[in-house]
Amino acid sequence: MSTSLEPSVAAAAKYEPVIGLEVHVQLLTATKIFCSCSTRFGAPPNSNVCPVCLGMPGALPVLNRKVVEYAALAAMALNCRINETSIFARKNYFYPDLPKGYQISQYDKPLAEHGFIEVPSDGGRKRIGITRVHLEEDAGKSLHEGFSDAAEKTAIDLNRTGVPLIEIVSEPDIATPDEAYEYLTRLKEIILYTGVSDCNMEEGSLRCDANVSVRPRGQKEFGTKTEIKNVNSFRFIREALVYEIARQIEVVESGGKITQETRLYNANEGKTYGMRSKEQAHDYRYFPEPDLLPLVVDEKWKAEITKALPELPEARRQRMVKEYGITDYDAQVLTFSKSLADQFEAAAKAAKNPKRVANLVQSELMGRLKAKGVEIEQSPISMKGVAVSADLVESGTISGKMLKDLYDLCFERGKDFPQVYDEEGRPQQSTDTSALEKIIDEVLAANPKQLEQYRAGKKTMLGFFVGQVMKASKGQANPQLVNELLIKKLG
Repeated sequence: MSTSLEPSVAAAAKYEPVIGLEVHVQLLTATKIFCSCSTRFGAPPNSNVCPVCLGMPGALPVLNRKVVEYAALAAMALNCRINETSIFARKNYFYPDLPKGYQISQYDKPLAEHGFIEVPSDGGRKRIGITRVHLEEDAGKSLHEGFSDAAEKTAIDLNRTGVPLIEIVSEPDIATPDEAYEYLTRLKEIILYTGVSDCNMEEGSLRCDANVSVRPRGQKEFGTKTEIKNVNSFRFIREALVYEIARQIEVVESGGKITQETRLYNANEGKTYGMRSKEQAHDYRYFPEPDLLPLVVDEKWKAEITKALPELPEARRQRMVKEYGITDYDAQVLTFSKSLADQFEAAAKAAKNPKRVANLVQSELMGRLKAKGVEIEQSPISMKGVAVSADLVESGTISGKMLKDLYDLCFERGKDFPQVYDEEGRPQQSTDTSALEKIIDEVLAANPKQLEQYRAGKKTMLGFFVGQVMKASKGQANPQLVNELLIKKLG
């Protein structure tokens, strides 16, 4: 949604935004970070709880080893340095869905630091720094719906308390809303490749807060920042940043001052609204968690975790371009997910021409999926099916027209290409010269006007005749052979 705030070109040119992002990612462990309760989403309220995550007196936390391994794996994929020793801390604040009255997090000694992500920017690439990746437990959830008087009643679901999170904090290196969008897209892609999270924003597995300020271009000091919280899609984060930057420029240009505050984004209105002043924010009174020892990830453990690090998306794209002769765009589409890239590579290695496989995905598969509103993971035609069809076209067994018709049947029937090809009797292009010559004679006899135009020098009519022959043969004639026979026939 476009905003009503649009500073003049001159005003916008005077200022530059400074953006930093804080991303919370839920780790895909079966149990919580400090107890054995399930992390399964959608369970009845307050059913996945125990004395530890309910904050009962005397209940002690026990660190989940898999949480550490997943967090370290994600940090490695983000080019971070894993600290050998990190410390858990108590972050003290009161909120109804925080039963202990504090959250176990990490403060001055996090698990990992000094990473980066590279994003496309102005035709090149830009490195966005990552300050830190630290571990923490999630809080519960306040439920306001389902009451006749929602303003008076709130329910608490503590199933999420103790769910393992990593917080990924970027450096204030992001200069535009588009860069923020690219950073989040790359971050999600990398995390998904590692397999440590499903990054499902609808279920709260990935959440993002954005810090933004503006300053006169060339000024080194940061302006006063605001924090935009609880935005539930990357597109809305970009929209919220566009609005907030314009709002701040308007305030400064009119002689006002930016208030350091937390703001919420209303996607229906395309505007941000003040929620609370940061001057009134909690003093979290961090101190080391007395019930947990320092976390030590030594070189031996780090080496074990490193073995699980997959080939990451950008490296995989570069290799696939070299190995299969595909374009950068092909590689971008085909590495959309790790499973898709795995399927493509398996198909490409089995196919006669990997480039043709990539072309068919782009030209024939993606268009049909988009028209149906279906993601590629739900495609009736598998990558193996695409490879089979590519080989049939490559060998001249079927024509491009036949392939299109067979793909249409696959989508109609919800079946893979090899199955539909068998059901249709394994059709083949006709290379029967005498049969094709007969069809050509019939086409020429039926189109005397076009034949006269061709003989009068309008050689483009050849394409018309090829099309008519293909139509008469129901797409089963070999186009190259038809072309050759027509040229010979027409003298």
